Amino acid sequence: MAERPRRPARPAKPAVGRPVAIPPAGRTSPPARSADRDTPAIQQTDTAVPVGIRIAKLMAERGLCSRREADQYIARGWVYVDGQRVDELGTRAAPTAKITLDRQAQAQQQAQMTVLLHKPVGFVSGQAEPGYTPAINLIKADNQYRTPDTPVFTPACLNGLAPAGRLDIDSTGLLVLTQDGRIARRLIGDNSSVDKEYLVRVSGMLDARGLALLNHGLSLDDRPLKPAKVHWLNDDQLRFVLREGRKRQIRRMCELVGLRVTGLKRVRIGNVRLGDLPLGQWRFLRPGEMF
Repeated sequence: MAERPRRPARPAKPAVGRPVAIPPAGRTSPPARSADRDTPAIQQTDTAVPVGIRIAKLMAERGLCSRREADQYIARGWVYVDGQRVDELGTRAAPTAKITLDRQAQAQQQAQMTVLLHKPVGFVSGQAEPGYTPAINLIKADNQYRTPDTPVFTPACLNGLAPAGRLDIDSTGLLVLTQDGRIARRLIGDNSSVDKEYLVRVSGMLDARGLALLNHGLSLDDRPLKPAKVHWLNDDQLRFVLREGRKRQIRRMCELVGLRVTGLKRVRIGNVRLGDLPLGQWRFLRPGEMF
């Protein structure tokens, strides 16, 4: 049987697509933005997505001053980022930007006071509480421990003076009060590594395992404590060296191992010792003393 001839294929219809816009003669499309283009050192805050880090935060992280002081210096135009003056609060900069302070800011920092107080029992180290007296009330001319080279106390010494750390109302010893945000950050900042030494009188029984736990292994408020250095000085006195300062930390640590604190005295912060400073008196931090 003869094969029927096949019908010839129909020609394909031309593809229908969207019209393509052709730029007018002489006009070219803008070049694509380079992905590796350098980020400007200073970023303004009016962008939709903030870029960089706030300059005040960078200054505090680098130990140049506190964030509060940084805002003051920026508002006064005393801050330079990569050589450019910055006077707008909230301005951001690249993490690697070079930040310098004007001479006026440096002079103000050098004039800031730091005092060491031998705090007695019964005084609160921070804000006044009902029925209690703040330790800062002891910073007056009558209580100053004087030496031949002692600077003169004036009421201006109290301006902006604040405690850099706490010392319980039932504790005595070295308390630092300062106008200098750099010192405050070094002593109580989140990343502070300055250790503090305490002499602690206790009652109760402590075995070898309990002493080991005081050195490392305890937790407070469901958070592990950093390693400490704790050893006996005599039959009823322990020496503690800590690198953190939780609320009533030593007393609570002792309770966890069956001890009761009967006396607590802070004798050192970093490289600065309480020494022979009389109870209830204070002195200025001496030139060359560093925590």
